[in-house]
Amino acid sequence: MILSKYRRLRIPALFFVLVFMLPAFQSCGVYTFSGANIGTAKTISIDFIQNKASLVSPSLSQVFTEKLKDKFLRETTLKLVDAGGDMHLSGTIIDYAIAPIALQGTTQAAQNRLTVKSNIKFTNKTEEKFNFEQVFQNFTDFDASINFSSRERALNETVIDMMVQDVFNKAVINW
Repeated sequence: MILSKYRRLRIPALFFVLVFMLPAFQSCGVYTFSGANIGTAKTISIDFIQNKASLVSPSLSQVFTEKLKDKFLRETTLKLVDAGGDMHLSGTIIDYAIAPIALQGTTQAAQNRLTVKSNIKFTNKTEEKFNFEQVFQNFTDFDASINFSSRERALNETVIDMMVQDVFNKAVINW
């Protein structure tokens, strides 16, 4: 008997939330669980991020571009369009470098650092105050004794993941 009383209360409570509370949340702008604020924007277009670095990793541009698209689609309600989105990202990879950072002895490196630098331009047609053009740079360190070419893809993904997060934060979390 007590159980049926609670069942009867659930339906009116759910109805109340759907009818009265949901419209109130919709009027506050669009926020997502990731903390992204996309305002009134509905679409995003992301150009292919070209690699113009002097040292080129063949798949880096494709990986960077696809990870940007995935991030915005997964963590916002934006729809991806080919061109003319309410929000637009474009850019180039301007540096890709491997350099020793820790020496053992006098001539041999113990650690190397992979650094990727990109210039990204973000345009928000609905809120122009959030537009920017900025250089993003990230790196990862790795043991110099490993064969770089056998680990290059994984190292690239590590750096690109950090760069994508930085671009996302700047564009829609406004950090």
